[in-house]
Amino acid sequence: MTFRNWFKPKSTASASPAASVSERWASMEAARIQKKMKISTTMLALANQKPNAERFELRRYEPAPGVVPADQLKHALAMDATPYDYLNQVGFGGYSGFPGYPYLAELAQLPEYRKMVSTLADEMTRKWINLRTNGEGDKSERIQQIDAALRKLHVREQFRKAAEQDGYFGRGQIYIDVAMPGSTVPAADDPKELEAPLFLSSKKVSKDALLGFRAVEPMWTYPSQYNSTSPLKKGFYKPSTWYVMGQVVHDSRLLLFVSRPVPDMLKAAYSFGGLSLSQLAKPYIDHWIRTRDSVSDIVHSFSVSGFSTDMEALLAGDTTMADDFFKRVELFNLTRDNRGAMVLNKDTEEFFQFNTPLGGLDALQAQAQEQMSAVSSIPLVKLLGITPSGLNASSDGEIRVFYDYIHSLQENLFREPLKRAIDLIQLSEFGDIDPDIDFVFEPLYQLSEAELATARKTEAETDAVLINASVISSDEARTRIASDPDGAYNSLALNDDLDDDDSEEEEGDGEEGADMKGVEK
Repeated sequence: MTFRNWFKPKSTASASPAASVSERWASMEAARIQKKMKISTTMLALANQKPNAERFELRRYEPAPGVVPADQLKHALAMDATPYDYLNQVGFGGYSGFPGYPYLAELAQLPEYRKMVSTLADEMTRKWINLRTNGEGDKSERIQQIDAALRKLHVREQFRKAAEQDGYFGRGQIYIDVAMPGSTVPAADDPKELEAPLFLSSKKVSKDALLGFRAVEPMWTYPSQYNSTSPLKKGFYKPSTWYVMGQVVHDSRLLLFVSRPVPDMLKAAYSFGGLSLSQLAKPYIDHWIRTRDSVSDIVHSFSVSGFSTDMEALLAGDTTMADDFFKRVELFNLTRDNRGAMVLNKDTEEFFQFNTPLGGLDALQAQAQEQMSAVSSIPLVKLLGITPSGLNASSDGEIRVFYDYIHSLQENLFREPLKRAIDLIQLSEFGDIDPDIDFVFEPLYQLSEAELATARKTEAETDAVLINASVISSDEARTRIASDPDGAYNSLALNDDLDDDDSEEEEGDGEEGADMKGVEK
């Protein structure tokens, strides 16, 4: 090789432009395929789980220790043949399961739950009942004795407790405390008597045998025997006996209150109770508490003030300036008040302030609060004391609808247990049951003074028309007015009483005249 050829460039095979471009695209596509994200089903399942979400799987309810005797617990739990694994696989979960009585008791301590439940229970027992008779004859004395016994035995208070337990736990029960037949010994002292049915008969409930009514929380009871095999037979998923702290009590000795029953497949899991108002309202109350706390946090820190200063040495690790730095911050906080003067170094410090808009927070908080009223069916003015705003705004219509709802609850929840309680009182007081004696729930809505005066005027005009038409007599109209307990003339003397007084006076005058004649003789 000559010296000239040494510096001659070597010949290289010229690459095809098309080939080089296709190779580059191929390499880029291969790299893209290698870097393509692959999402597994496991990752999707993890992402679908909500953090901090409470889940209550549907499972067999196990009573608290001592409710069921230890030697009978296995047999009692074996009555529950519900396929819980199958139900959980087909979609049950979240709030579908029963959270348990300890958890519901914890919720009962929060004011939101307590306000809902206590409002409904108080309204259901506020005006109570009015005893009446459907047959002929005067039975006012018997009705007065029944009413006195209802007060003596505190039936209204026990029913209010049962309504509260139904709201907190989904089930309320009242134990009928009676003495054994022909004895003064309470039936609770005889295990065999507790297991026997309590028939509505004078042979079973003798005179003065009714001792009282006692509300029992569902925590202390558990079903003992029930039919879970044949829906065609009587008593399907209806316990015939209950365990009450180790004792077996017949179902007829307990008044049951369940306003929101669950389907049969869930009854065993709910300990034969129903959905509690606390469980229904929990998502709405959680949303309200989260919104309330968020609004409070925003209001607490809606304005952030500060000043920029030289922190280079401090951030670099020079801790000799730390003491002076925190003193400067403290001085800034002490002088940032509106009545003070804030002093800054014009060369090295600069003041700034960020304010968070607060518009619309009150509406968002009010909406979250109103949702609690929706789930409980209680008007805002009753639940929260919030009156409607606006021109000619009134909550009268909402109150009327709410009272209709309360009346339906009274009929569905109280009618049957209260009828049994009145029958037991009649057996204990009189030895028999009068089928003509019934009761009605007193209306909750009350007329104003002006409305009441208008109603009385209308009734007086109606009486005048009926008397002139000889449909009723003036004595009958007078009796109606005197028998109205809320009227202004409820102590008005009737004509019969006046006639009796006149006859007595005439008899007295006659006797005095006879005596005077005897003296003259």
